[in-house]
Parts: sequence; C-alpha cells; structure tokens
Amino acid sequence: MSGTPKALYRDEGVVLRTQKLGEADRIVTVLTRRHGKVRAVAKGVRRTKSKFGSRLEPFSHVDLQLYTGRNLDIVSQAESIRSYGNDVVDDYPAYTAGTAVLETADRLTSEEKEPSLRLFLLVIGALRALADRTHPAGLVLDAFLLRAMSVAGWEPALTDCARCAEPGPHRHFSVPGGGMVCPACRPTGSAMPNPVTIALLEALLTGDWVLAEASQATNRREGSGLVAALLQWHLERGLRSLALVDRS
Repeated sequence: MSGTPKALYRDEGVVLRTQKLGEADRIVTVLTRRHGKVRAVAKGVRRTKSKFGSRLEPFSHVDLQLYTGRNLDIVSQAESIRSYGNDVVDDYPAYTAGTAVLETADRLTSEEKEPSLRLFLLVIGALRALADRTHPAGLVLDAFLLRAMSVAGWEPALTDCARCAEPGPHRHFSVPGGGMVCPACRPTGSAMPNPVTIALLEALLTGDWVLAEASQATNRREGSGLVAALLQWHLERGLRSLALVDRS
C-alpha cells in the first residue's frame, strides 16, 4: 500500500537519552537527520561489552539502521560518527551545558518522527563547539537555546516590541510577553535588563561571536537568566539539567 512505512531504514542521529528495558535491552531516544525523534530498542546491549552498546550512549553521533516496529523501532546496526561524550565528560561546564542541549532537544520534539533538520543541525553544532572548546560553554548553550526557540517559533523580540511591534530599542523585558516591550504594552513585573545584555543575546542569536565573547560575566549571567526563563515559560515546566549548568 502507498504510504506504508518501510520495514528497514537508515539514518544518522544524536542519542539524546537511554533507559533500561528488561534485563538486557535498552530504549534509545535519537534525534535523527531525516526522521525527527525516534525511540528504538537496542536488544541485548546491556548483556555484553560489545562496542554496539557503547555507540548508543547520550552524546553519540551515530549512523543507524533500524527496523520499523509496532510500538518501538528496533536498532539493527549502529556505527559511530563521533562520540562527543568522550570530549565533554571530563569538563564540568561543557558536560552540563551538553546535557542541557540534549534535554532541550528532547523536550522540543514532542512529536516522534516529525522531521526537524534545523534542530538536528543545531544540536550537532552545539555539541561540536562544546567538544572542541570553540567558545565558552555557557555562551554555546545560550546560543543554542535561543536558536532552538527560534526554530520552535518562540524567537524572543530583542529590538521591537514583542506585542505591538513598535520599533525599539525598548527598556523592559517581559517573559510572558515574549521579549522586549514598549511602555504602552509593558505588563506589571517586567524586567529592566542592561541594554548590553540584550545586545549579547542578539549576538548569540545571530552568531556574532566576537561581540559575545567580549561580554562581561555580569551580562552573561543576566542573559542566561532571561533565556532560561523564556524557555521554561514556553515549555511550561523547567529543565532539570539547567539547574546543574556551571555559570561561574
């Protein structure tokens, strides 16, 4: 029949998380390039010390062959492309930032097998930057979170008013409002961040790393707080991993 899924398919992906299944199996949650988020069973991987099991750990970028299952798909082959975990596990800021990247990607892909190439590429880019120490881990995380929210349709307004589009810059920031707000739209309880902090967030969103890395610690902390508050507002509950991120 037309539209019937193929019994066997291949894709590359990043392992977001794993959980035990029975005595020997493991369920792996993978964000793939072409099939979106896939939950699949890796049979027998906890009963052996084979490399097959080690390839299916969080932070692993893998080439997978899977069979379509009734409830969960089945992993039949896994070849490692790069294990980012090896490069971040001994660096607490990089590891905790990476963990937040994976949890965010998992939470933003509530629909399984809904393709999200942009999010997949953002995850790969963030993990590579953390593993290679390209930029400070906290900035990499906040850049990822801002861009991931943009992909999800939640990009914050950082110049014009989030509510009426009145040209900015404006002085107040409303998390429920979606970013900077003009005086007429400003709700009670709006924050009044430093304009330099908002410039930092704009730099992270657009990839201006020269400006971002020239920022001061106080602006980075304030910006991180705004980004975390925005993300958790949209997700409607907090990310466990964000509380562990090293912001020193």
